[in-house]
Order: sequence, then structure tokens, then C-alpha cells
Amino acid sequence: MGGECICVMGRYILRRLLWTLVVILIVTLVTFVIFYVLPSGDPAVRFAGKEPTQQVVAQVRRDLGLNHNVAVQYLLYLKRLVVGDKYGWPGLGFSYTTGGAIAPQLWQRAQITLQLVLGAAVIWMLIGIPVGVYAALKPRSAFDRSSLLVGLVFISTPVFWLGMLLLWLFWATLGWLPGTGYVTFTTDPVAWAGHMLMPWLTLSLAFAAIYARIIRGKMLDTLGEDYIRTARAKGLPERRVVTHHALRASLVPIVTLLAVDIATLIGGTVVVEDVFNLQGLGSWVLYGAQNQDLPITLAVTLVATIAVSLLSLMADVIYAYLDPRVRPR
Repeated sequence: MGGECICVMGRYILRRLLWTLVVILIVTLVTFVIFYVLPSGDPAVRFAGKEPTQQVVAQVRRDLGLNHNVAVQYLLYLKRLVVGDKYGWPGLGFSYTTGGAIAPQLWQRAQITLQLVLGAAVIWMLIGIPVGVYAALKPRSAFDRSSLLVGLVFISTPVFWLGMLLLWLFWATLGWLPGTGYVTFTTDPVAWAGHMLMPWLTLSLAFAAIYARIIRGKMLDTLGEDYIRTARAKGLPERRVVTHHALRASLVPIVTLLAVDIATLIGGTVVVEDVFNLQGLGSWVLYGAQNQDLPITLAVTLVATIAVSLLSLMADVIYAYLDPRVRPR
């Protein structure tokens, strides 16, 4: 029985992996069409930044193979992404406004954004799940109503205003935390955590409120199921009924939601990074848009869309593990 379950799970993962590769291929095609084909004018001029010289335009045309037809351009574009180019992997060329290669900057900035997003995700799960569970166990109580009120406040508060409020309170007034900027973990772990704490809180509080309400609603539905009443009738401790039965079933929809939220935030942290002067992907894509630097915009777009595909794959696998009913036979 166990071997059959493993085989079924393995086939499911393989199918989802193949489908994810197809989705990523479609993503590369869509981004190529959007950035290379649809806009009017010479693509070499667009990719060369503001007021490019003829030498730069010629270099762009040579590097990107723009002298070929559209089909060959796409194949060359795909080849650069897969095997890289002289500027690194993936083959995204270099910024025509700064002169720096895209790939090294991409990985450097992606590390900062990942630290921001993953740290915030941990915080909103640590806050949202316990609050949602306790509110479901005490419906219509003072805690339930107050958590709803506080959650609505955080959901309605603009992110930039919340970030500046935290800076004013914990940095300018109390002096408990350092202000803006970034310190690498390897340089000083304590300073790293101090610089990241306020951005984490800014990004996580609204999500914590949303997840708390989702967990509460799902827990209320699950606690009314027949198998929960049966578990209680058998004399199982209430703690085990809540954690091993009700909570596990309630976490299933959270898995997919969490993966999508993390993937979306990878390319959508512009406001938080700007408020706290974090040089991540969000601030980078803003710089690219302001300076008409299409290689930067293309790089962040690819990273964000491929991240959605890969994290969706992980969510489906975890979903199938938690709920075997979704595994096709």
C-alpha cells in the first residue's frame, strides 16, 4: 500500500513538473512578444536606453541577434536564457544605462528581495495562524471581534504609511532599531535582523490579518464536520483534535495561497524597498522603468513569472501530500 502511494505521488509530481516546464516555456514566449515584437519601432533602440549612441544600438542589435527574423530571434533569446551569454547566466545581457551585466545584479538583488519576502511570510504565518485558530475556537468572543477590527485596520493601512510610521516610532522616537539601509547577514547577523525587522513587519501585518480570517473561517467549517465530532466522541484530547485534525485540513488552502503570495511579492516589493532603501528587485525594476532600461525590466519580469510557476508547483505537491484526494490515479 505504501509503495503504491509513493508511485502515485511520483507520477503526480512528474506530470506537474512537465506541465510547469511547458508553462515556463510559454512565459518566455509571452515576454519575448511583449518586449521584442509588440512595441513599434526598432527594438535595438528600445533596449539601448535613453538617447543611445549609434555604437550602442549596433552592439544591442548584434548581442540580441535582431538582424534575424522573429522566429530566429526567439530561439536565440531562449538559448541565452538556458545556457547564458558572455555576461553570465541567465543570458540577459547588460544594462545599457549603467553598463553593468544584468545577471550578477539580478542574483545580488534577488537575495535581498527573497530575504524580505520569506522573512515577512514567516512572520505573517506565525501571527495569522494562531490568531485565526484561537478566534475560531472562541467565535464571537472579545478576542474574535478585536482581532477582526485590528485586521481591518492593517488591511486598510497603506504600506508606505505603515512603513514610515514604524520608522518614526522604532527608529526616530524610541531608537530601538536602525533606520533604512541593508547589512548582509554574513557581515553582522544582529545588524541584518535589525535592519530587516521593520520591512518584515510592514510587509507582513496586512497578510497576517488576511490569513487569520481565512484560517478562522476554514476552522469553523472543519470543526463542524462529522469526523471531528467522531474524534471527540472517541475521547481524543481537544488539543489533538484541533491540531492533528481540524488545523491540518484548514491549512490545505493556505498552501496554495502562500505560494502565490510569495511569488507575487518577489516582483512587487517596490514600495517597501523604497521606504527602507533596500536595493532589491522592486527598487531595481523601478529604476529600469524610470530610465527606460528594458533589460532590467525584462529580467525582473522573467524572475517574477517563473517564480510563480515554480512556487505553484511546490504548492501543488504539498497540497497533494496533505490531501490525497487531489492526486489523480
